Amino acid sequence: MRGIIYRIVALVSVTCIILISASYADTSEGEKLFKTTCVACHTIGKGRLVGPDLKDVHTRKPEDWQIKWIRNSTEVINSGDEYGRKLFEEFNKVMMPANNFTDDQIKSILSYIKAEGEKAATAQTTPVPSGETPSGTEIKSDKYQFYLLAGILTVLIILFLILRNVVQTLAVLAARKKGLPVPETLPLGKDIMRWVSGHKRIVALVIIILFAFGSGKAWYWMLEIGVEQGYEPAQPIQYSHKIHAGDNGIQCVYCHFGAEKSKTAGIPPALVCMNCHKYIKTGKQTGTTEIAKIYAALDYNPDKGTYGNNPKPIEWVRVHNLPDLAYFNHSQHVTVGKIACQTCHGPVQTMEVMRQEKTLTMGWCVDCHRKTEVALAENPYYKKLHEVLAQRLNKNTFTVEDMGGTDCVKCHY
Repeated sequence: MRGIIYRIVALVSVTCIILISASYADTSEGEKLFKTTCVACHTIGKGRLVGPDLKDVHTRKPEDWQIKWIRNSTEVINSGDEYGRKLFEEFNKVMMPANNFTDDQIKSILSYIKAEGEKAATAQTTPVPSGETPSGTEIKSDKYQFYLLAGILTVLIILFLILRNVVQTLAVLAARKKGLPVPETLPLGKDIMRWVSGHKRIVALVIIILFAFGSGKAWYWMLEIGVEQGYEPAQPIQYSHKIHAGDNGIQCVYCHFGAEKSKTAGIPPALVCMNCHKYIKTGKQTGTTEIAKIYAALDYNPDKGTYGNNPKPIEWVRVHNLPDLAYFNHSQHVTVGKIACQTCHGPVQTMEVMRQEKTLTMGWCVDCHRKTEVALAENPYYKKLHEVLAQRLNKNTFTVEDMGGTDCVKCHY
């Protein structure tokens, strides 16, 4: 009886471990791909960003067209596709990067978008009772899965302890009824060790599964060392990119003017803020509180319109920070490469608080260099290189990789 109980508990435990592993390994491939690749430019039911809102996107074009578009929108546009050209023109001629996805991966993304779109539609039509949290703030489904499986394991452990006591009690009662010696009741630890010694194959299987699961988790944990994706520090002044870059439409390079001509984008001097806030003295959300901090930093008297002799620096907290061993030049990407700021920094125009949207790892950069086509049209910087590469490679479109963009010495020297 005891052996059967141990076998059942071990079998169910192994099943739960496998399910937990699966919940981490496949938190919906479509969701993972969307959140790592698409979310910087697209939303689902929340309005347009760099690209269109993708809610109900499955109804706009057949699946085979969408697969071609997601894999390489440039080819679709160059083929003369009317709908693709219309999208390109509507969204400021910002070219969507090519994606090296399989058909199944793209289908999983489309399935995820469809499911999330249906959730968004339900949330919009279902009133939220007073005092309840609106839709969108719930815990992620993968966390629910983990909590559910953890609860199942807890119940199994409790059930095991109860059944063990029942078996021991029945064994004692049966022995007394038959007039036999009462069997020895071993402590839990010794009882388990005795069972383990008699079921080494099952124990070995459990150990192998636990080792594989732990190794996988450790591997992914190590990959995230130094990756600050999602970093969203509080700043000394509550500056809203949503209001400035989104609502008011201020161009990124107006404040970060170094991005066009320098290696670094630079922190905007407070005097740039004063171009507007010498006259705009009240903010939409914070009134005079945050603007007053700019005046204090510059020792500016807004009533008299004069500057004092005791300015103080604003101690902004840096959000995006590449390691010193990596070279990155903003002007090469912004001016020469014509890369939109949102490609690396995410939908800044929607952020109340600035955060690091992308991983900014070497793999992420290299992957972009392999997929991104060089902007050759009306770009004199690449005129000569275009002629050389066209002759050498016998083609008219090139990725950054074709120009040596994946050579180690390009970024590490």
